[in-house]
Amino acid sequence: MVLSPTDVEPCPKHAQNMTRKRASPHWSTSLFGVMRTLGKLQVPQAPRALKTAGRTIRSSAKKAQPPRGAGTWNAGIAFGPAGARRYQLLRPPNVGFAERLPLVVMLHGCGQDANAFALSTHMNRLAVRERFMVLYPEQDRLANLQGCWNWYDTDSRRAFAEAATINAAVDQVCALYRADPARMALAGMSAGASMAALMALRTPTRFKAVAMHSGVPPGTAHSALSALRAMQGRAGSAAAGSAASTRPGPDAPWPPLLVIHGTADRVVAPSNGEAAAQLWAEAAGAERTPSRTVQRGQRRAMTVTDFKCRGRTQATLCSVEGMGHAWSGGSAGQPFCDATGPDASAMVWAFAARQFAQHPVERVAEPAAKRAEKEAEKGSAKTTNPSGLSNGGAGGLRHHLEIRRK
Repeated sequence: MVLSPTDVEPCPKHAQNMTRKRASPHWSTSLFGVMRTLGKLQVPQAPRALKTAGRTIRSSAKKAQPPRGAGTWNAGIAFGPAGARRYQLLRPPNVGFAERLPLVVMLHGCGQDANAFALSTHMNRLAVRERFMVLYPEQDRLANLQGCWNWYDTDSRRAFAEAATINAAVDQVCALYRADPARMALAGMSAGASMAALMALRTPTRFKAVAMHSGVPPGTAHSALSALRAMQGRAGSAAAGSAASTRPGPDAPWPPLLVIHGTADRVVAPSNGEAAAQLWAEAAGAERTPSRTVQRGQRRAMTVTDFKCRGRTQATLCSVEGMGHAWSGGSAGQPFCDATGPDASAMVWAFAARQFAQHPVERVAEPAAKRAEKEAEKGSAKTTNPSGLSNGGAGGLRHHLEIRRK
């Protein structure tokens, strides 16, 4: 016989202690909270993941109210090697049938879900203004009790399975909502940042940019215990060697990296941000440029360091002065947010948009053979086209509008 949590009534003293822990906003961000999280992680078996897929689908209808604002908030479920994962998608209003918009994939941190991450980052508001889609994959609590992405669990390959499942959600969004596969970027917070970096290494040609906010670089952990050491900035020489072995080949360079990290982060040591930027720089043969201090108004100052190769920025490190483990410039009053920091969401989009702009032909160009085939098939229709534009002309117009919109 299996008892559910509601079948057992705790004693009053135990219930009071549990209520006190749940009400405290700080215990989950302490080192003790991190250790507790890692200590409770379990490796789910494949049969169990399949059995819980139906439960995941049924519970998707019980989501919290969507964030307020313009645009549509679409819920979905993707299936992959890790099982079923829910996601939420923000689409700007008035998207044309033939219009393809850029996609930013946002991976939440521990203790968050898609709704909470959208509310805390203000990314939806930016997406409506700049016209891009935002995909928020969501970790299943059955895979991790605290909702953390299992970025570190490479020994069991669970990390790779979750990365592939997130990519399945990206595939689904590209197919159903016509996101532009040539203009996609990854971003994440904490565990989500580490998973984003891992995905960038697993599929380096898929995303044009990746942003890590308060995360751990890939290759520095392979289990829960080593993840805790890496978070504390004590990865060790073995982990450094593992990270070095992940370097890309000449035919698959990593996408440019943006790192944002608070100098007062006590959950993920600030040295991890420096290590991530350095790892990317070494992989691309980039050199460090002189650092500069940037401050806008009364927000926290940040030290910005670029790593460049042949004039192109391969990695940018932004160290926010005095900020802890929080999304910089996020919503005041939301967990894991620091409203006094520079706007991380705007920084992520600006960084991604610069990478998109460097590939204007890739995102709209059509193979010449396919173009010629269309011209041959619809040659007679050109003379009766009331618009006066041939298929080639319409394609050129779409190209012009796409560039102007950018």
